[in-house]
Amino acid sequence: SRTVAMASDERLARFRQAHLNPFNKSPEQPERPEAEPPAPARQPDPTPGDPEGALDLGLAEDHFSRPVGLILASDVAQLRRAIEECKRVILALPEHSERQKDAVVRLIHLRLKLQELKVGLGLELGPGGVSVAAWGSARQCDYTGLYYCSSCHWNDLAVVPARAIHNWDFEPRKVSRCSMRYLALMVSRPVLKLREINPLLFNYVEELVEIRKLRQDILLMKPYFITCKEAMEARLLLQLQDRQHFVENDEMYSLQDLIDIEAGRLGCSLTEIHTLFAKHIKLDCERCQAKGFVCELCREGDVLFPFDSHTSVCADCSAVFHRDCYYDNSTTCPRCARLSLRKQSLFQDSGTEAEP
Repeated sequence: SRTVAMASDERLARFRQAHLNPFNKSPEQPERPEAEPPAPARQPDPTPGDPEGALDLGLAEDHFSRPVGLILASDVAQLRRAIEECKRVILALPEHSERQKDAVVRLIHLRLKLQELKVGLGLELGPGGVSVAAWGSARQCDYTGLYYCSSCHWNDLAVVPARAIHNWDFEPRKVSRCSMRYLALMVSRPVLKLREINPLLFNYVEELVEIRKLRQDILLMKPYFITCKEAMEARLLLQLQDRQHFVENDEMYSLQDLIDIEAGRLGCSLTEIHTLFAKHIKLDCERCQAKGFVCELCREGDVLFPFDSHTSVCADCSAVFHRDCYYDNSTTCPRCARLSLRKQSLFQDSGTEAEP
């Protein structure tokens, strides 16, 4: 019975072993007394300041594994200490030696690991020394292309100038706080020279061509108002006080100009101002009417002005003609010819008087 009990206990032990370790299907091996491992040879203590000893003690450790119960800051601090120790060792080792090269490689790995640990686990510091993890995920600014924390990027929406100029895209995009303030500061400033930045834009946006023609006409009207007492008293040019660059040149635009052109607001308002200016010059003011031109090629028709749509202006003397008359006459200006003959006669008269 004792033999039967021992056999039963042995079967029970084998059954438990098979269920506790189902992957161990090998037959039982007879137990052998384990030999005691040989005592490790005692290494001499490293000499303080020895670079090789520092490599063995400070740099051969596994700085990337985190012991149980050790918080994350301890890992980062440990890596930083190892980096400082590695730099000290590199300076102490012979220059261009193999050990120094190995130490440099190890330093690179330590720095990469520290960077991965900080970025991957949210230890990069944001404003005020607070962890990035507390600020949430990074947000990209569509104006600068850079990434910001939620404290510096509030998902403000603004029209991006590059998208408006190159794609005629005025959809508001998310920008950072600093970009938002800068765009708000520059939105009304005429700093965009479209002919240089994107000259092809005028081929695809008809509104830009119309605005350019209206601005050119206003520049031609400006000399009439400057020399007209009634226009100065009425302060007609102040109709464009919000866009003073319209009475200075026809090339510069502000971002607000482009936004209003795309929305259709600028074309309507500028057409009304153009009509008001033309009415003063051609109908209301006799002094401005007296500064008009008569076509010297046909001597017919009403008084002409350089901003009329059916006229052409001589580039040399600024005389105004009917467009058809000017081109039918091969763009020859009779006023320029008359002035040239007068100059020649003056030179001849002065030469005759100079003869003894």
